[in-house]
Amino acid sequence: MAELRPIRPADVAAPVGNYVHGLGVPPGRELVFVSGQIPTLADGSVPADFDAQCRAVWRNIIATLQAAGLDASDLVKVTTFLTSRDHAARNSVIRREVLGSHQPALTVIVAQTLDPAWLLEIEAIAASRSP
Repeated sequence: MAELRPIRPADVAAPVGNYVHGLGVPPGRELVFVSGQIPTLADGSVPADFDAQCRAVWRNIIATLQAAGLDASDLVKVTTFLTSRDHAARNSVIRREVLGSHQPALTVIVAQTLDPAWLLEIEAIAASRSP
């Protein structure tokens, strides 16, 4: 089984968070694209506070990965859309809880979400461990 290859250019400043500049996917691994996940719970409700919303989004991502036979360690790219820069620190803490030592390529953007009740949305790309 070929491993994901962290890409850390020597002439680029080190990442400021728990991520790498790039992650190489070896040939033969299937890519799974996870649509933007929103903080809607299975019962259709949306938690009011950021931490609960962030955890709900990560639960949705992990459930999607598991349905594809993958887990969080298979993530190669994560893009997070926050509605406020004020949520960046908590987002980072919760992401690190979910991912542990795994470091995918990462982008965080401050933007407006489709529904103003959603304080964030996260999309991701994962790579299978074997063909």
